[in-house]
Amino acid sequence: MAKDDDGYTLMEMLVVVALIAVLVAVLTPTLMSELARGKVKAARLQMQTLSTAVESYRADVGRPPSAAEGLKALVVAPDGAQGWLGPYLRDESALNDPWGRPVAYDLANDQVELTSLGADGKPGGKSVNADIVVH
Repeated sequence: MAKDDDGYTLMEMLVVVALIAVLVAVLTPTLMSELARGKVKAARLQMQTLSTAVESYRADVGRPPSAAEGLKALVVAPDGAQGWLGPYLRDESALNDPWGRPVAYDLANDQVELTSLGADGKPGGKSVNADIVVH
């Protein structure tokens, strides 16, 4: 003998699917925004770590890595780097920002500047697209 409440109707299932779709549509932009801000925070921390590694290299070798040596000198001893006690970073993946692009290394008058171009990979920008620069 069949009852009227043996299961869900197609209409009830469609309503549930529609509610789930609305929740996903509302929450996805918020979650993506949080993810983007998290990557910016990670990039700032990574830039500070790179800056500390450069200063450790400078303390050991007596100078920062040359422009030709670049940040790779923090992982692999360059020729002629007397006093190198590295590696100063675990591996070369630490030389890329959270978006997978190499961190720019500029050396002028013995002053080091590290730059990540942010989420969009272009100079300038605002919010998550802003450049992250550490001196």
